[in-house]
Amino acid sequence: MAIRALLFDVDGVLLNSSATHRRIWDAWSDLRGLDKDLVWNLTHGRRPEDTVRDAAPDLDPTIEPKVLNALMAQEGDSFPTAHGATTLLGRLGQHPWALVTSGSRGPVHRRFKLAALPLPTVQIYGDDVKQSKPHPEGYLMAAQLLAVDPTDCIVVEDAPHGVTAGKTAGCTVVAVATTHTPDELSAADVCFSSLEEATPHLLTMIRFR
Repeated sequence: MAIRALLFDVDGVLLNSSATHRRIWDAWSDLRGLDKDLVWNLTHGRRPEDTVRDAAPDLDPTIEPKVLNALMAQEGDSFPTAHGATTLLGRLGQHPWALVTSGSRGPVHRRFKLAALPLPTVQIYGDDVKQSKPHPEGYLMAAQLLAVDPTDCIVVEDAPHGVTAGKTAGCTVVAVATTHTPDELSAADVCFSSLEEATPHLLTMIRFR
């Protein structure tokens, strides 16, 4: 198989943000008197407002993300780069690629700048879609903007919701088991332990397109 475009999730794929996000969601859960483990399990690959709706239906999903942003500001925007991310993105050259994340544009831009990672022309954020992962809207939108058929795209994901979104969009999905177990990512076409391990596979598919 050959590919024409790579579509990357951000958190857990290009940035190692899980530990920081866990601290933020735990702090928010404590503030709101919620079960931390229950809330955390609702966050992966989803927009904050969607997590709030499910975790605390009585709270305002337009207000609570501001509380989360304040907690995030206390943490800062410096996130470790995933092993292999710099090498992989640096070797893409003119090959089409995009970001498809449930995060927000401003924080992602700051984190990529601090991590010295390049940004692609096509970037899809949580605010850009009506329905977030596991809905395929974000990946379909990215493929459309790149003028590439979704079946010619590879999605790189770390969360079950993201895997579902990519598969539903018609893409091939490469999973990295950085935040979930391989069993939880079994719906992906192939799973690697890390982005670094997946990099030779992805570069080979690009080279023989």
